Amino acid sequence: MGQSYRRSRRSMTIQNECITCIAGQSKRVCEAIHANEALSSTIITYVENALKNADFTLSPPVIAAPLYEQMAVLANTHDLYEKQKQHATEQAKTYLPFLQETIEQSNDPFIAALKTAVVGNVIDLAAEVSFDLHDAINSVFHTPFHHDDTETLRTQLENTKTVLYIGDNAGEHIFDALTIQSLQNLYPEIDFTYMVRGNPIINDVTLSEAYEAGIEKICTLMDSGVPTPGFVYSLASPEAQKLFDSADFIIAKGMGNYECITPVQRQNICFLLKVKCSVVAHSLNRTIGDIVCKLG
Repeated sequence: MGQSYRRSRRSMTIQNECITCIAGQSKRVCEAIHANEALSSTIITYVENALKNADFTLSPPVIAAPLYEQMAVLANTHDLYEKQKQHATEQAKTYLPFLQETIEQSNDPFIAALKTAVVGNVIDLAAEVSFDLHDAINSVFHTPFHHDDTETLRTQLENTKTVLYIGDNAGEHIFDALTIQSLQNLYPEIDFTYMVRGNPIINDVTLSEAYEAGIEKICTLMDSGVPTPGFVYSLASPEAQKLFDSADFIIAKGMGNYECITPVQRQNICFLLKVKCSVVAHSLNRTIGDIVCKLG
């Protein structure tokens, strides 16, 4: 089935709850692509059977990746969530003026920029097909970071020259771009690189969505080569591995990246995310719904 999904020594391992979640995601895929009864049965049965032999030494994103690859084959499509990603992107764009104004008028533009990044992290079709971005924006900007390493991050960025910003979902990447621009204003000496997935997987951002958003005009844009919904070092291209190792600092967005890069085996990395499942909540000692700025 294409790529070889090897174990990463950086990964969290899958739990029983993750198996149930991935099985549920197959049903949401069928809803997203408007599959007929026969195709839905084929996809759901395939995933359920595949999960019976799941390797519990692997992380959830690594388990999920080949399953999504095969679901796309069964559905005869290259990108299962293409339309949903386009919708999420267009909806996110409508909030840019408000978010730009919020950052500019904030008493602390740094915190406002980080909150903008986290606002984008609610756009997660793996968690649910629909979302209310308006409510999410209001909620995040009125919620403190429950794990709050923002002051340490602020200090560390003052002596940083290169930042690798690892993206997560499409739609979210619109807010990532605004966050990067805001951080560039605060830290003009920093050279940012925005890294995306190697090919379509769930609703994660790829080069296609990043170029459509014009992110290459504000910072360096790189394809990680990774086919999983999270950055798996062993699956990354040599160029992506080199940048991961050499960047002065890394900002990694979303649960998939957290799961794949945990436990952390390099210094100066910050996870920005909203906790959306019990397994990640337990790992972070947080509760579902918490927002996190955590230095590894």
